[in-house]
Amino acid sequence: MAVVDTVGAALWSPVGLMLLIVTGLFFSFRLKFLPQRKLFFGIRSAFSRGGGNGDISSFSALMTSLGAAIGTGNIAGVAAAYAFGGPGAIFWMWVTAVTGIATGYAEGITAVKYRVRSADGQMRGGPMYALERGLVNKKLGRFLAVMFSVFTIAAAFCTGSMVQANAASDAAKAAFGINPVISGLIITAVCSAVMLGGIKSVAAFCCRLVPFMGLFYIAGGIIVIALNAQRLAYGVTAIFTSAFTGHAAIGGFAGASVMAAMRFGGARGVFSNETGIGSTSIASSAAKIDDPVKQGLVQMTVPFFDTLVVCTITALTIACTEVWQEGTAGVPMAIAAFEAGLPGAGRYIVSTGTILFAFTSVLGWSFYGERAVEYLAGSTRLTFVYRAVYCCFIFVGAVIPLKLVWGIADIAIVMMALPNLFCLICLSGDVVSESRRFWRKTQRKKKSRYLIN
Repeated sequence: MAVVDTVGAALWSPVGLMLLIVTGLFFSFRLKFLPQRKLFFGIRSAFSRGGGNGDISSFSALMTSLGAAIGTGNIAGVAAAYAFGGPGAIFWMWVTAVTGIATGYAEGITAVKYRVRSADGQMRGGPMYALERGLVNKKLGRFLAVMFSVFTIAAAFCTGSMVQANAASDAAKAAFGINPVISGLIITAVCSAVMLGGIKSVAAFCCRLVPFMGLFYIAGGIIVIALNAQRLAYGVTAIFTSAFTGHAAIGGFAGASVMAAMRFGGARGVFSNETGIGSTSIASSAAKIDDPVKQGLVQMTVPFFDTLVVCTITALTIACTEVWQEGTAGVPMAIAAFEAGLPGAGRYIVSTGTILFAFTSVLGWSFYGERAVEYLAGSTRLTFVYRAVYCCFIFVGAVIPLKLVWGIADIAIVMMALPNLFCLICLSGDVVSESRRFWRKTQRKKKSRYLIN
């Protein structure tokens, strides 16, 4: 545990976090903030039918990405950022999301541009394929692709399987008194049934559950915020001022420096929306899309929906109820915030949200790990073995304490991000050239329609 803590602290230092933010700023400036300017165009694109080669619709790919991204980080992660970094941590969480929009745009483009069709007829893509096929130095590209795949599998077992299952079983026990063994068996059984159908089954399940769970949690949060609106201004002011000044100890809160706000806010933001890690690119590569830029526009909406919408709801409920001053952390802090606004019903909203969020994260990450295994094996011959082991990890995660697993998960996520960010920067020329081609073509179409009319 001591070794894991030391390595995790080093990797999640401000230098490591700045690498993620700087990459987002690099693409933002190089693309003249086109991704941010075209955000609502991207949201509209996510709900269009699209077309082209692929296994699932662009909307299904987005729901799979959101299903994996919207997990315990949106509730427990936000509360942890408050507990250890103070209100200012939320500002830095927002910064990672805004800059992450440009990074997500680049990830979506490279995912589709460098994807391949495998022998079984399915699309394969993601950072490992972009690294292998896109880098000039093929040996380096192959090495980094293997590195990314190995840590994707580690993150899938830790972040996607054990951590999420543990959060779901804890929430089920706290709200409904369900024994973790029972909830673990239920989660394992349902996820096993869905995983058997592959990406199409996972995507179909996420398409039905993600919109419902998102709206359910957002509606509950808005009610809490509305009922405590008189204290919202103070909470929001604290978020912005503490981001640059830190926050002194108050009540049960031990206080936090600016560096702590940056570290915990940035780390929880990245953990939540997964932008820069490269995982969402794996789902994007399966989309039925006829242009890489179109999928880039869709994928860049992940940090918007995940962090700027869902995480912000959690943050504002905590801010306006001021429960962060009581010294609690994680899900208990979120429950306390919702209970303060909606006594009696608040805990069930948070617990149900945690269970649903964890469910889709388990499924989304199962697909990411599966694609990584297939890349390393060169075929699907180990797919069944991987799924069986993954399901075992789900059950184990539901019934045992996971402090060590959380630490390993954080390390695996950073180690995924390093080759992915290197790949994106090396292929930034492709991102710019594809963008110019697409938008010039779009402008010509608009002019021709105007002349015809």
